[in-house]
Amino acid sequence: MNTLKINRLDTRDADFQDRLDQLLRYNDSTDATIQQRVTDIIQRVRSDGDAALLDYTQRFDQFSVAGVAELELPKAQLEQAWRDLPSDLAEALQFAAQRIRTYAEYQKLQSWSFQDSDGSQLGQQVTPLDRVGLYVPGGKAAYPSSVLMNAIPAKVAGVPEIVMVSPTPKGEINALVLAAAHLAGVDRVFRLGGAQAVAALAYGTATIPRVDKIVGPGNIYVATAKKQVFGQVGIDMVAGPSEILVICDGGTDPDWIAADLFSQAEHDEDAQAILLSPDAAFLDAVAAGIRRLLPDMPRAAVIERSLSDRGALIQVRDLEQAAQIANHIAPEHLELSVADPEALLPLIRNAGAIFMGRYTAEALGDYCAGPNHVLPTARTARFSSPLGVYDFQKRSSLINCSAAGAAKLGKVADVLAMGEGLPAHALSARHRVR
Repeated sequence: MNTLKINRLDTRDADFQDRLDQLLRYNDSTDATIQQRVTDIIQRVRSDGDAALLDYTQRFDQFSVAGVAELELPKAQLEQAWRDLPSDLAEALQFAAQRIRTYAEYQKLQSWSFQDSDGSQLGQQVTPLDRVGLYVPGGKAAYPSSVLMNAIPAKVAGVPEIVMVSPTPKGEINALVLAAAHLAGVDRVFRLGGAQAVAALAYGTATIPRVDKIVGPGNIYVATAKKQVFGQVGIDMVAGPSEILVICDGGTDPDWIAADLFSQAEHDEDAQAILLSPDAAFLDAVAAGIRRLLPDMPRAAVIERSLSDRGALIQVRDLEQAAQIANHIAPEHLELSVADPEALLPLIRNAGAIFMGRYTAEALGDYCAGPNHVLPTARTARFSSPLGVYDFQKRSSLINCSAAGAAKLGKVADVLAMGEGLPAHALSARHRVR
């Protein structure tokens, strides 16, 4: 591990921008074979319904039941999973859930209206989605934090029904995920996974109810299926590899920063961890810390590959330039590990979540800080936002014209409709002009 080569960049170098953009480049295109397999699975679920789900569950998860109804777990089993949790895990989940719920309450959109000078009422009505599907990886993988982050905002939004799907390879049920589902208020849970589960949620079967939106992480087949059913249903986002960008003035313990970079690099080899600092000696200290600490990390091989391929330590002119580069990168997670993060914050425009100050590790946001950990990746923070309550609410425009308002608006609409060559529109508006 001591031979780890970390990319070192300097904004003063003539090729800096080219080298940075090369590091940021990520090919998220899906293999054509996977695309076709997912298309075939979706089409078969649409045509054969429950029979297709039973076949795929047996084939991919080596798990057989007589009917899809048997794949649904009773609510009592979720509650029992919660009751059986060790006390430390139960307390941690409860603590995290409460913070996520408290934060989410502030995000709720409210209906509003006003009356104009003609007595017409204009406004906006906010309503929750009717039913949401939540995909959760299953088997040995345990992501109770994702259950909380996806389900709690939906419940705060007022969604009446959350349907969770989670595969159980060889029948293996993850009790921690079930406990989180109980705590978050998930209404129905099916032991179902893969592209077939996404298709079932999008189109419905005799047993699986059709949903309005699908959220939650999954493998390449799940992500590809979400892309293909988008438009038939809403989706949260198509997530790329995890990312962290740290801006540090050199005053934070370099080992803390090394660990922060590790925290995202350990997700997978395509994850990206970048540090910006005007202090060259500090960058050297972090590099030394990485080499010293890496051998003791259980996922050292993954971290090493991530840092070598897509990571970087970058020397900048000053913190203002660091903010400019951060806006270009538009990272999923951004740490402002500086003496005065409040002063730097107004310069930041593009970031999924911003962690301010030396004591705010990104890992806290993954579990229990409160804000959602479902965040835009692959530079999409330039135009999108973290998952929140607003993703589970719809907005409808309200227009209630008075007689005077209809007459005034009707004259204008008449002229504009005729100008567009739509005489029926003009006639409809003209009828109400008195």
